[in-house]
Amino acid sequence: MSDTSLLAAILDSLPEPILVADTNHIIRYMNRAAIAHYKGGETLLGQSLLDCHNPRSQEIILQVLEEMRDGVEERFIYENERYRVYMRAVRSADGRLLGYYERYERKE
Repeated sequence: MSDTSLLAAILDSLPEPILVADTNHIIRYMNRAAIAHYKGGETLLGQSLLDCHNPRSQEIILQVLEEMRDGVEERFIYENERYRVYMRAVRSADGRLLGYYERYERKE
């Protein structure tokens, strides 16, 4: 099993959605939970995350991405009755910003 296959299997085992976008907001990865969670599922891969959001949410995503460029690692985005949702930076080993993902935290 390759390292990539192992990582995908680990992420697919998580019950929370994981959606990863690059710094141009293109959706690069979705785990199984994300494919099931988001309307459009796998068809969203390769599409702009911004196209999936209303103008206010787009503003928030753009603002948080700029904060991440300045070193912020994670920002709270919103919550509903089941989850708190965060935007988390994805960085290379040398600290370069590669993109971000939406991190869900279950409320118990």
